[in-house]
Amino acid sequence: MKSLDNLMVAFNGESNAHAKYTAYAKKADEEGYGAIASLFRATATAEEIHFKNHAKVIVQMGGTPKADIKLPEIKTTEENLRDALHGENYEKDVMYPEFIKIAEAEGNKAALRTFEYALDAEICHAVLYTEALAELESRKNSGPRTIYVCPICGYTVETLSFDKCPACNLVSEKFLEIQ
Repeated sequence: MKSLDNLMVAFNGESNAHAKYTAYAKKADEEGYGAIASLFRATATAEEIHFKNHAKVIVQMGGTPKADIKLPEIKTTEENLRDALHGENYEKDVMYPEFIKIAEAEGNKAALRTFEYALDAEICHAVLYTEALAELESRKNSGPRTIYVCPICGYTVETLSFDKCPACNLVSEKFLEIQ
């Protein structure tokens, strides 16, 4: 099944994104971008939720999740935001839509669900990174900001303006608060 291969690719990608965003958060803190560091920590948390969701399905399908973590060079916060946005755009525009199409064709409901959860969150991440880039100067010398992450699907928002997660229906009171 192609979905198992795609899950392995997604597991590796999400594992790398988690490690990368954790490093980017540290750099943002060092440069005085506390709010952007919070954003990187929140998205790192979401990516961890994704790779754990992918891993469960990989194991259910008889595979063994494997990741080869390769941290990129950690640059300025602005460059790191641009890199993160590029990765999120690829995941939301290319990777997950293709993986979803294949999982649907194979009738693999578990893979489909974990891919759809990740896609919904990657769309959020791209919006949040775009906003952070646009507001980069105003976020300099800022303290941490609370960002909310769904512990089931990784959906990520700055404001809980809903009662239930738009992606998985978890009640919003159960969202993680990340700073």
